[in-house]
Amino acid sequence: MTTEPSSPRTAARAVDLTKIYGKDDTRVVALGGVTVEFTAGRFTAIMGPSGSGKSTLMHCMAALDSSTSGQVYIGDTELSGLNDKELTKLRRDKIGFVFQAFNLIPTLTAKENITLPLDIAGSSIDKEWFDNVIATVGLADRLGHKPNQLSGGQQQRVACARALVSKPEIIFADEPTGNLDSRSGTEVLSFLRRSVREFGQTIVMVTHDPNAAAYSDRVLFLADGQIVDEMADPTAEKVLERMKGFDAVGQQA
Repeated sequence: MTTEPSSPRTAARAVDLTKIYGKDDTRVVALGGVTVEFTAGRFTAIMGPSGSGKSTLMHCMAALDSSTSGQVYIGDTELSGLNDKELTKLRRDKIGFVFQAFNLIPTLTAKENITLPLDIAGSSIDKEWFDNVIATVGLADRLGHKPNQLSGGQQQRVACARALVSKPEIIFADEPTGNLDSRSGTEVLSFLRRSVREFGQTIVMVTHDPNAAAYSDRVLFLADGQIVDEMADPTAEKVLERMKGFDAVGQQA
């Protein structure tokens, strides 16, 4: 008897997701009925022109913002049915987030910043997992340093390690290399890529940089609040060519 291969697990998904800001003359449709799935253990980049809805999509998926209509699922949990306490717990236990501005606490060491989510939750640290994350992020000799003693790339790697340490279902990264020079950006992207390959982590990253998108398994392209295209196994050249198409459309509009 043959066994059917199991379907890839979905880490997060949106169904007919709509987000509208304002009303009447100030009404803006940031997301216009987006349906999308993010497969577990995959690295997805989200790209599109300014105002296309990419950050809004990420914030709604990460439970940092509520949608106007539609559903968001993290694993099998649908977000709109959760109260504030349940949402806080879900964000703490199942979601990691990496901000462009690092968001480290300046008075804490790198190690204290990394373990902060676990400390707040009153959870014990899995030492083996912590050591794995620190080895992958390459910060073993910087754990006692405060943020102002670290380079931008090191600070962002601390932020990535903080997102990973609680073993979230999914990590959302909003322009994680936007404030970094090219060398530091490469360090962070290589770490994110390794966390997918070696730890089976699921990552969704908003970026405007074709070189950053090339680290992903798949790129979703947004325009005017809709997913208009996607690309598997992207290269920087292919992504740049696709983005030029958006620029051409924008100039014709």
